[in-house]
Amino acid sequence: KTTLLNVISGLFKPTLGTVTINGMSVGRETKQFVSYLQEKDYLFKWMKVNDALKFYKDFFYDFNESKAISLLKFMNIQTDAKLKSLSKGMLEKVALSLTLSRNCNLYILDEPISGVDIISRDKIINAIIDNLDSNASMIITTHYVGELEQIFDEVIFLGDGSIIEKGDAEELRIKYGTSIDKIYRKVFAE
Repeated sequence: KTTLLNVISGLFKPTLGTVTINGMSVGRETKQFVSYLQEKDYLFKWMKVNDALKFYKDFFYDFNESKAISLLKFMNIQTDAKLKSLSKGMLEKVALSLTLSRNCNLYILDEPISGVDIISRDKIINAIIDNLDSNASMIITTHYVGELEQIFDEVIFLGDGSIIEKGDAEELRIKYGTSIDKIYRKVFAE
């Protein structure tokens, strides 16, 4: 899963097959179309939140600083806070705020609510819902299917490098007669 996301985001080259974004093979040119929230921490611990904002502003021409500041306020994150003093949940909120503040065609969120408390999860989910751009696509990987399924249009279940089940979320609910969360549990219990 993570390798696939790294290929889509342009961090890795595919070893087999092709991936295209906006009709172009993934590479340097397509990175401008993708905003990627990696599961691992990628911000420097010496930074303050303000430094992370400046870093994104300098690095990404499509970064909307005022949107990021607004999201950080919504998340109750002070811009003068030191990253090393923030909890895992707060760091996740900072990273998500930065990721969602780019003007991209594709947003990739790798496990955006893993390892964070329930209050942080709710804030993160609300931020994702409130910032869905109807002109953009979003790929979300999660084991917390039940908490995020309200925003799923399409679902793909991956296991051992293969697609186990996929389809329109509503059609899958009808096909199985249950929620996406219960489908997920059934598919991976077999």
